[in-house]
Amino acid sequence: MLDRPLRRITVPALDRLAAIVAGTHVRPGGLTLAGLAVGLGAAVAAGVGRWRFALAAWLVSRVFDGLDGVVARRRDPAGHGDELGGYWDITADFTVYAAFVVGVAVELPDARLAAVATLAAYYVNACAFLAFSSIAERRRLTGGDERSLQFGTGLAEGTETILAYVAVCLWPSHAAGILWVWAAIVAVTAAQRVWLGSRALRATGG
Repeated sequence: MLDRPLRRITVPALDRLAAIVAGTHVRPGGLTLAGLAVGLGAAVAAGVGRWRFALAAWLVSRVFDGLDGVVARRRDPAGHGDELGGYWDITADFTVYAAFVVGVAVELPDARLAAVATLAAYYVNACAFLAFSSIAERRRLTGGDERSLQFGTGLAEGTETILAYVAVCLWPSHAAGILWVWAAIVAVTAAQRVWLGSRALRATGG
């Protein structure tokens, strides 16, 4: 829900940073892997109750996550490498998203059921938008942004995920409640994407 308006603010800043990175030997895939490594570090920190470190690592990992695509588009304006980069990026994102929730569950037994609900909601949501993205690509449907995959709008997007995990790191004693709310938001988003995807496919003869 907040991704599009926030991208108007963050992309210019990331583009300035990408101009510096693009002049080095750092490749977009290396940034993706760095984001994955730091994100997994955030999950480990959460799993041992080092919440300040978890927060810092989580935010740094999201900077890498935003930067890799911008650097890729600077180095390859024609977009020939977008598919592989997008594939790596979404895989790394979901790995970190899930790992962080597992870390919270390891450290906070009271939050384990909420963590399971969150992971289940992630599973359904990912199925809904990745399946639609694949079909939309085959049918040449448009409506996405410059990213490799068509995500579709919804309550829970990347920005909301960042905020939810920041909230857990800042108030770990309320992690169970935060994750229950977050799981509900992700579930609503999954329902939105199923509905929007079904409507789009029906409109094109699906």
